[in-house]
Amino acid sequence: MIAADLGGGVIKQRIARRGEGKSGGFRTLIVFRAGTRAIFVHGFAKSEKANIDANDLLALRKLAAELLAYDETTIARVVESKALLEVKCDEDTVS
Repeated sequence: MIAADLGGGVIKQRIARRGEGKSGGFRTLIVFRAGTRAIFVHGFAKSEKANIDANDLLALRKLAAELLAYDETTIARVVESKALLEVKCDEDTVS
């Protein structure tokens, strides 16, 4: 379930803080295309920053367009260079 679709392949997800609910927790910005790719881009505590501004969103959408255009060879090269880090969870690979 997506908390907020910000358009252009950018979504915002809420993550609960331990012992508290999602509303006072953390926000994550993710470049996302259903069924193919999810790339964590930025996270912040709601108490530190209420939201992103219009300039941040524009930059994120440009980044999303670039990252979502990568083919598998480019993704592999970028992960190998450590510009992106691959995350593994419960033996499943998450890109």
